[in-house]
Amino acid sequence: MALKDQIPFGMSLPHRSPDTIGMTAVHHVAQRAEALGFRDLWVTENTLDHVNSFDPVVALTYAAAVTSRIRLGASVIVLAIHSPVMVAHQWATLDYISGGRAILAVGLGREDHYRQFQVPEEGRVRRFREELEVIRALWTQPKVTYSGRFYQLEDAMMAPKPVQLPHPPIWMGVGHPDAVRRAASLADGWMGAGGSSVAEFARSVPVLKQALEKVGRDPEIFPISKRIFLAVDERPEVARAELNRWFTEVYHNPAGTDVSGVHGTPEQVREQLAELIGMGANHLLLNPVSRHAEQLEAMAEIVGLR
Repeated sequence: MALKDQIPFGMSLPHRSPDTIGMTAVHHVAQRAEALGFRDLWVTENTLDHVNSFDPVVALTYAAAVTSRIRLGASVIVLAIHSPVMVAHQWATLDYISGGRAILAVGLGREDHYRQFQVPEEGRVRRFREELEVIRALWTQPKVTYSGRFYQLEDAMMAPKPVQLPHPPIWMGVGHPDAVRRAASLADGWMGAGGSSVAEFARSVPVLKQALEKVGRDPEIFPISKRIFLAVDERPEVARAELNRWFTEVYHNPAGTDVSGVHGTPEQVREQLAELIGMGANHLLLNPVSRHAEQLEAMAEIVGLR
């Protein structure tokens, strides 16, 4: 059975790279991924970064303008460094102009996010919960009155509302077991980070499924995904070298090449993706790290989209 008959696949836009990236590549990947039948396009948020990185909302707005069906997601938006009111408005607008194609994935962020953006870490989980409550309220209610520890609103109105009902899905991209458990009740989907190891993904999935069952949600329906940094080539040494450059220059973690990424010949990559499906993934985000147009075609062949 083709992999695409087992789960849907997403594709990363070429929005972050050690090299110069341009809108020509974004345009091509967005339109070609849609034509091939990938389910969604994804970006990340890396505002203060040591490599080139586009703003996620701007990149996805452009992608929305040059496509018509494929869904549009960011994994993850670090909520702590944004006003939830602004996030709600941006993503409602993206959903509106795209005809209901937005997926918002959010995370708590790392210690350096709080330091760089001068946001106190104290109470960060409570802040995160309030931010989600504010966003959902602004998306679904005509007027919002909210009284929390960190956020207060009185008769706040926001338009346009999202197209998707009751609202665009909110996924969480978190790794700590406690945060994974929270995702079962707070989120509409979960995505393991690209820099996290395959072993971490294997450990997180049972934790998430158990938590989902505890709150009465179906683990077979709830999206369980992972971003996969990958490189494919008929010469496996070339694929590994490309992925190793990514993990070395972007993540400063060359060990991630073999513990977090996927690389090798088309058959080797297919086997590694099948293993992730066997671990419980019901969606995978494929993130080529170079030669984006060529790798997009190769991945479509590997998963059975062409």
